[in-house]
Amino acid sequence: MAARRTTSATPEPADAEATQAPKPRAKPAVKVTKRTKKTSASAARTDSPAASARRRAVVKPQDLHAAAALIVAHNQARRIAATVRAARSIPGVDLVLVVDDASGDNTQELARKAGAVVIRHSHYRGKSASVETGASVIAMRDEPGRTPRAILLLPGGLGHHAVGAAPLVPAVVEQVADLAVAVTEHDDKALSNSGRLARRAVEHFSGWAPHDPLGPIRCITREAFEAAVPLARGAGLEVAMTLDVLHAGLTVTEVECDIRHRPGGSSPRAAAKRATQYRDVMMAVSARRVRSGMTGARAAVGRRMSRRGGDGTVEAAKRDAAGDVAARTETGEDQ
Repeated sequence: MAARRTTSATPEPADAEATQAPKPRAKPAVKVTKRTKKTSASAARTDSPAASARRRAVVKPQDLHAAAALIVAHNQARRIAATVRAARSIPGVDLVLVVDDASGDNTQELARKAGAVVIRHSHYRGKSASVETGASVIAMRDEPGRTPRAILLLPGGLGHHAVGAAPLVPAVVEQVADLAVAVTEHDDKALSNSGRLARRAVEHFSGWAPHDPLGPIRCITREAFEAAVPLARGAGLEVAMTLDVLHAGLTVTEVECDIRHRPGGSSPRAAAKRATQYRDVMMAVSARRVRSGMTGARAAVGRRMSRRGGDGTVEAAKRDAAGDVAARTETGEDQ
């Protein structure tokens, strides 16, 4: 089970000399769920000078103008109105944007009547492309000179349960983390093969094993979102986003939320969906492993070039690397 840590600001009792001073405003509590056996990614990276320089103190109301809820919907006429109303009721959310991904029903009309700003794709483009479209529209609506809105990602079929994602907003807006992922009631069950693959990938990269590496309900800062663009396609979006944010030196945490998921079925259609999900996760993880390997190779070549001084050419570095490989091969044959 994951350990829970609740942080809250409680005003101290005023003394005789402080009776005239206004009392500090209490902040809402944020429940942060972390695995006890591993160091969380947020705790491991908050001490870096770069992260400290990026974070600004919340000193003005403008710094708390908060988040925009981004809802991707495809043929969600039954639940989209309830999802929009629940998202609008979340404290700190001042914009609800629905991206209708070429629905064949009246999803866009119902979302607009419920109070959302609606963008519609003329043909089906998938979740990743819809999230990128919605994030671009949110960026255009951000006011110059103010902190860019955080982006709260919500599935269109959540319905009234979407209000349970409220703890994610203060976790990001109050700079607890750059990416906050919801840990829901359904996540207590065993992970699927795709989930275990994603967890191993994140743990291998950061030493932190997330409780739900494929959680679709998450809140992310604009800076962290830009670090994850272009988004991975299909079901690999979530784990790729987590890996990209960590690779950029930003912070990730998990927050306990009171949200109920619909359990997956055991029909042939559900089995095919799980197979597609595993393929997408594997592709996203493999692509980032290749990128990490290329980064390490470039760093090794740079070090060799710097050591050679005036003869620091790429060809010379390659010759040295080839010589090292040959030497290791001969050593292995001798043994």
